[in-house]
Amino acid sequence: MYPQELTKPMIEELTKNGFSELKTTESVTNNLGDNSGKCLVLVNSVCGCAAGAARPGVRQALENTTKKPDKLYTVFAGVDFEAVEKVREMCLPYPPSSPAIALFNNGELIHFVERHHIEGRNASMISDHLIDVFDEHCN
Repeated sequence: MYPQELTKPMIEELTKNGFSELKTTESVTNNLGDNSGKCLVLVNSVCGCAAGAARPGVRQALENTTKKPDKLYTVFAGVDFEAVEKVREMCLPYPPSSPAIALFNNGELIHFVERHHIEGRNASMISDHLIDVFDEHCN
């Protein structure tokens, strides 16, 4: 488990921008259920690609589109063990990945961005991709 003083700024980077934390299996189940609408979940991580591409790319996409998910959530790999495990279960058949970005529609996975699609890309590339995804799937 990562120390809170390390992860707190990484979590706040998202929560200060409209994301809610999911920390337990129950919170994932309750918030990503049948009538939850379009929900974006960022599986956060301490790695450089989360800091340099995933978190800023998601924020940039949300700032630059009118079509957005209904709800924004984050779970933190290496911290929120239960919640991360449940989100990963919901993302099958994709293998565990962090960071990762998942878009759900009423609890069903409709788009998934794995770590290998984040690594080596910059925030603008992640943002452009997500804007296309939001245009296709969100109102």
